[in-house]
Amino acid sequence: MEARTRGSMSSSIGGSEELEANLTLSDRLKVFKGSTFDPEAYVTSKCQHMNEKETKHLTSYLVELKKASAEEMRKSVYANYAAFIRTSKEISALEGQLLSMRNLLSAQAALVHGLADGVHISSLCADDADDLTDQDLYNMDSKQLSKIETWVVEFFDRLEVLLAEKRVDESMAALEEGRRVAMEAQEQRTLSPSTLLSLNNEIKAKRQELADQLAEAIGQPSTRGGELRSAVLALKKLGDGSRAHTLLLKSYERRLQANIQSLRGSNTSYGVAFAAALSQLVFSTIAQAASDSLAVVGEDPSYSSELVTWAVKQAESFALLLKRHTLASSAAAGSLRVTAECIQLCASHCSSLESRGLALSPVLLKHFRPGVEQALTGNLKRIEQSSAALAASDDWSLAYTPTGSRASSSTPTAPHLKLSISAQRFNSMVQEFLEDAGPLDEALQLDGIALDGVLQVFNAYVDLLINALPGSAENEENPVHRIVRIAETESQQTALLVNALLLADELIPRSASRILPQGSTNQSTPRRGASSDRQNRPEQREWKKKLQRSVDRLRDSFCRQHALELIFTEEGEVRLSSEIYILMDETTEEPEWFPSPIFQELFAKLTRISTIVSDMFVGRERFATILLMRLTETVILWISDDQSFWEEMETGDKPLGPLGLQQFYLDMEFVMIFASQGRYLSRNLHQVIKNIIARAIEAVSATGLDPYTTLPEEEWFAEVAQIAIKMLTGKGNFGGHGERDVTSPSVSSAKSYTSN
Repeated sequence: MEARTRGSMSSSIGGSEELEANLTLSDRLKVFKGSTFDPEAYVTSKCQHMNEKETKHLTSYLVELKKASAEEMRKSVYANYAAFIRTSKEISALEGQLLSMRNLLSAQAALVHGLADGVHISSLCADDADDLTDQDLYNMDSKQLSKIETWVVEFFDRLEVLLAEKRVDESMAALEEGRRVAMEAQEQRTLSPSTLLSLNNEIKAKRQELADQLAEAIGQPSTRGGELRSAVLALKKLGDGSRAHTLLLKSYERRLQANIQSLRGSNTSYGVAFAAALSQLVFSTIAQAASDSLAVVGEDPSYSSELVTWAVKQAESFALLLKRHTLASSAAAGSLRVTAECIQLCASHCSSLESRGLALSPVLLKHFRPGVEQALTGNLKRIEQSSAALAASDDWSLAYTPTGSRASSSTPTAPHLKLSISAQRFNSMVQEFLEDAGPLDEALQLDGIALDGVLQVFNAYVDLLINALPGSAENEENPVHRIVRIAETESQQTALLVNALLLADELIPRSASRILPQGSTNQSTPRRGASSDRQNRPEQREWKKKLQRSVDRLRDSFCRQHALELIFTEEGEVRLSSEIYILMDETTEEPEWFPSPIFQELFAKLTRISTIVSDMFVGRERFATILLMRLTETVILWISDDQSFWEEMETGDKPLGPLGLQQFYLDMEFVMIFASQGRYLSRNLHQVIKNIIARAIEAVSATGLDPYTTLPEEEWFAEVAQIAIKMLTGKGNFGGHGERDVTSPSVSSAKSYTSN
């Protein structure tokens, strides 16, 4: 029986569900919308005879019905959203009108009551003035008290109307009047304590309500200018100055953010124009906020501190925005000019706030400096790469710098200076770099970074010049370091020195003068920062010395390369060895006294290089002299420091003999003579040669011979050296020797040399 009941119940549920499936959603929900709907009774009636499966089935049905109802409600809201908003606004407006009507009716009723009381009192005074009893006097006193209470009621109603109509000035005047009346009532005891307490509480509540209205008005985007200042000032008069100042700054911040969004939406690119507009917008807004703050709250330190904190926050937001959209891309591309122009514009706008006590430059510089350093690095890397590419095709021939470029027009090259193609381009790129970095120097103090970067790229360019020397150590150690065109001839190799010298000695310092501190100051009109300039002069001199050290490095490589060409053969064998002098004592014939071939080649090389440098180093004879001096010293120092050379001469199987000593003495004297005539005999070279000669004499003395008995006088060495110089230069004339001693070593050697 129970099974049949459950079966019939299940079938009835299934049938009812099939029936309801054909109904609309509103029909299916009618049972739930009735005012007499009881959820517990509904569940009991449905689930009383259901098993677990049927209960779950009913639950899923109700859940689906709930979802369908929610979806229907959502669609209904969307479909009637406009009507809903319009109705809400109408209801809100109607509420305001009803409130105003109630206040007007209350005021009208109070006025009628007041007039009625006045008429009644007048009639009493006119008709019954002589019949007043004590009870009547008491009633009259009660009437006077009721007038004050009536004023209180009228005051509340009037204040309610003023607040509802948002008449700020009249509301503040009414509140001030209420405060004054309350104080008088307290002093004169014309109000009961309960009434006085109610009056004070109501005044306090209305003041808070007015303050909230003002705060809401300040927060509206449409509240600007004089209206904004009036609202803030009114809120401050209500005793909430801190809140008023904070709301003022927040109002400007919201307006600034809205303007920035509008500016970003109207710009398709974020270049210098965007940076200028954004900077003008931000700093003009900060300036206006500072003016309003001063006008409203004065120079109160607490408010000034809040203003500074707010301005710093806006400046940081501006710096991050500009860095993300403009400086980052220009820095990544190495576009230093765009970065410089942007920062220069920002610094100009920022400086206008300093008169208001807002020094925001350090805030900007803290955020801009990394981007500027990145732009500097990218620009310097581009210079280095371009120089390497140009050096690979440079033929190392010198020419005047062409005019017409931005660099040559701003910093023209002297007309007598000649550079190769790669040096000309390197010079123009460095000039452009320093010209762009110049405006950043005063703001960011980039003299150290920019000048160190120039020094870095100059060192890299000098490395290229060193690699261009044939057989340079850099090329041998790292043949794929940089591919450059080799300078084959001595003129080309000397041109490498000209490039480095003119760049380091004149062109780069001249370009860097725009950011280098000046070395001299005018005593009559002291320049701003003159003391710091005097302090920076040592750093300036040190920077120039570093440039010169790079040139010295190239010069030393040049001298080493030419010295090695003399000392070693192409196969790597030593030409300048001790055997030249040791083997002379094994011959029985009288030697032909003349400088050794290797020193003749040294003299010829120095003569050629001297001619080349005299043409190329016009006005820089000192450098040419030092170059010849260093080249000569390199060869002589090699002899002085070569241990194998001296070991063979001093302790070898065949020690140095008298003839070898005389030839060695002649070679050294020959070097001193032509170096002295060429004016590149240094004290160091002279001393080293003297020491070498003394060491050779000691080597012969160690064998037991007295070298001074076999060596001629010093005049003999000087005379033979002079004759050799004349003959090697083609200036010798030995056609008639009738008056000279034919046995003279110099004459015989000259004859022997000419006969060959």
